[in-house]
Amino acid sequence: MGTARPRLELLGDSAASPEEGAAIVAALERFRRATAPAPQAPANGPDPWQRAAILEGVCRDPEPGVAVPWINT
Repeated sequence: MGTARPRLELLGDSAASPEEGAAIVAALERFRRATAPAPQAPANGPDPWQRAAILEGVCRDPEPGVAVPWINT
């Protein structure tokens, strides 16, 4: 369900109590969620290059004099 996020933890000797350390980590998590970029909406329709290739292949005039065996039998 998305990319793995790094786990935050308070390291080192600190004068903070375990509750204060947990509050600091919680505040950092809240900040990270609040400033994360919004998820992008899925693109509507095919890629423009893919669409152009499909249209070119479908709309192209056949070469004169070339027989297609499965059609011209």
